[in-house]
Amino acid sequence: MKLIVLPEEFAVARLGPSDAIPAWAAQAIFSATRTPDELSIVCAASHVPPQVRAERGWRCLRVAGTIDFAVTGVLASIAGPLAKAAVSIFAISTYDTDYVLVREHALPAAIAALTAAGHDVDAASVAD
Repeated sequence: MKLIVLPEEFAVARLGPSDAIPAWAAQAIFSATRTPDELSIVCAASHVPPQVRAERGWRCLRVAGTIDFAVTGVLASIAGPLAKAAVSIFAISTYDTDYVLVREHALPAAIAALTAAGHDVDAASVAD
């Protein structure tokens, strides 16, 4: 499977359960999930205002292409090697594909673990 490391740093923000999706969140890549307890926003860290409760310092790997709904084990094939390498993840699925966020400091270990597991990781956006 091919994974692409996206160039920007991401953040996971927590807002109140009845808060509206803020304008700063609505950008090229973002995810909003509402539960009775919270509104979680995942987006580029540079867009999250400093006063917003957020965990910054995430990097995102996107599964390239479109994944058919009948395909099973996609996240497991990514999460398994990362768990063995002690790399925690934050996963997001969309209609077409999956995204896996890992902490910036763990990105080299994540790339190594995924490559060793047979995945093709395009890390062109990762600074040397």
